[in-house]
This record gives sequence, C-alpha cells and structure tokens, in this order.
Amino acid sequence: MLAAIGWGALAASSLVFGAFLALARRWSDRSVGLVLSFGAGALVSAVSFELAQEGIEAAGAGWMGAGLAVGALTYFALDRPIERRPDAGGGALALGAVLDGIPEGLVLGIGIAGGDGVSVALLVAIFVSNLPEGLGSASDMLEAGRSRGEVVRLWCGVAVVCAAACVAGYALADVTAARFAAIVDGFAAGALLVMLAGSMFPEARSKAGLAGGLVVALGFSVAAALSSFSG
Repeated sequence: MLAAIGWGALAASSLVFGAFLALARRWSDRSVGLVLSFGAGALVSAVSFELAQEGIEAAGAGWMGAGLAVGALTYFALDRPIERRPDAGGGALALGAVLDGIPEGLVLGIGIAGGDGVSVALLVAIFVSNLPEGLGSASDMLEAGRSRGEVVRLWCGVAVVCAAACVAGYALADVTAARFAAIVDGFAAGALLVMLAGSMFPEARSKAGLAGGLVVALGFSVAAALSSFSG
C-alpha cells in the first residue's frame, strides 16, 4: 500500500509542479507550446504502447475498445460545457488531467498489487505529460483572470485525486478481473485521444508553430524508447 501511495504521489506531483512553474513567472506562448508538444507526443506513445496494447493483451480488443469508447464519450460530454464558458481558460486540460489521471492511477496501482511492478515508460509518460498539462492550463487560467490561490487549490485537488486512484487500484486488484483492467486502460486511452485532438494539439500548434510538430515526434520517441526498455 505504501508503494502505491508513493508512486501515485510521484506521478501526480508534476501536475502541481507545472502549475507552480506557471505561477513563478510568465512563460512565453512559444515556450508553453513546445512543452505541450513534448507532452502530447509522450501521451500518444502512452496510448499506443501502454494503455491500448496492454488492454488488448489483458482481455482482447473488444473490452479495451468498449472502455475507449466510454472514455472518449465521457470526456467529450464533460468538456462541452467547459469550452462554452468564456472564463474556461485551461479548463479542458484540467478536465483531461482528471479523466486520464484516474484510470492511469488505477493501472499503476493494479500493476503494483499484481507484482508486475511499475511500468517505467507509463510512469515517465504520465509525469512528463502532466507537467505541460499543469503549466499550460495554469497559464491559461491566470490569463483568464483566475486568482493564484484558485489555481493552486485546483491543481492540488487534481493531484490528490490522481494519487488516490493509484491507491484505489492497489486495493481493488484482488477483486478485479482482466476485463476490468482492459476497460480501465481503454477509458484512459479514449479520454486522452479526445483531449489531445480537441485541446492539446491545437494549443501546441497555435503557440509553438511548425516546430511543435518536431517536438511532438521527440516526445513520442523518448516515451516509446522507455517503453521498449521497460518491456
């Protein structure tokens, strides 16, 4: 249990770290865009080689696909009212951090309890992608007029929820079947894909320009390499 708490806290800590970076100084749009691009590339790798692949291996493409559909629809349904708000700067990334952070935490916790250890690639992908999510979202929230205290409270709350999911995954491991694990993997993948397409990629492109595409490839290659080493 202590291992689950520790690893969960470590994975979620970069959300808070990214928010504090946004509070410490004003970052140029290009800098935020490049960081977002790297994180987006790492997330694409995590979806491909950690979440989707492991979900298929656990219980087949059908169960993983069902979870993916639910995750995608859930994110889409919850994000629509956020996007319509005029003061929703950064809200989509914050929602994405919660919707993919909970199942990611569950996956980490289930792996720890099952004796599989911690996937280095997934842990790094979560940590690296959380950093730009926290930085980019907090920067947008500050520009939208949110107070510094509100930003800190929001991201600390998101981090606590994501870390608690790892503990929940550890506690549920004894009573969960491979189908549940596949659905959890798929849910995280679906939420991530919709968030990437609707928020992270467009914002990275608008802020970083064409160079963002190269940094996406860099983030993907780094995370993919880690996945092959840990596998």
